[in-house]
Amino acid sequence: MKKSALALLITAAAAPAFGADWSNTELHYQLGKLKQNPFGADPEQKSTTNIYTLQHASGWKYGDNFFFIDYSDWDDGQRRRDWYGEGYFNFSLGKISGTELSLGPVKDVGLVMGVNAGGDSKIRKYLPGIQLALDVPGAAFFNTLLTAYIDDSVGVANDGAPKEGDSWMLDTAWAFPFALAHHDFSLEGHAEYIGSRDNEFGDKVKGHFLAQPQLRYDLGKSLFNDPQRLFVGIEYQYWYHKFGSDVIESAVQGLAVWRF
Repeated sequence: MKKSALALLITAAAAPAFGADWSNTELHYQLGKLKQNPFGADPEQKSTTNIYTLQHASGWKYGDNFFFIDYSDWDDGQRRRDWYGEGYFNFSLGKISGTELSLGPVKDVGLVMGVNAGGDSKIRKYLPGIQLALDVPGAAFFNTLLTAYIDDSVGVANDGAPKEGDSWMLDTAWAFPFALAHHDFSLEGHAEYIGSRDNEFGDKVKGHFLAQPQLRYDLGKSLFNDPQRLFVGIEYQYWYHKFGSDVIESAVQGLAVWRF
């Protein structure tokens, strides 16, 4: 996949934010030991990994958008760098129709289009589907997506990861803010399941489950009386069948977030 796709993903996601009802952009830094090569000679090898993330969410007249771009830097005997990004563009049927579509715990239904893209792997996935916004007590938001997982990667012939068949994804994202004494915290993150498929060599790519919950502490409020700006905490990553391999990853990473 061409590197220009990175700029295209950011531009497409951010464009409606010019008329945004609300907007939230963050820079993240994470540090931990991750299994970076689950298909290599030593799939259990852990490498100290720095991850720098640009993350954006915004709401506009007809829906909402979310994207992130990860830039990873690690050393497994050789210094390596790579990027990976995802964008999701949700069109709210409630906002478009001007009608409240709530039913039980469902506050709204949206039509969503997702794009996943990688650097060295040259992967490209399209994820059309639906998003349910759920009313969960205590949650700032609680959204569930059910999408197709359609491969449009360039494949091994073009120096990328093997092309894959199509599959499906179920993803849930949440944020639960809470306070202890005069200190503010948030438990947020997402969990996804992507179904199995075959690659271009006829090998089975196993379905995977990935959960990445974060516990954040509002350090900016405590130190500078500037709430919702600077956070520190941890992210726990549990990945069953990482990238469709046999590898199971369980890792804690340090986390710092600057919101602007």
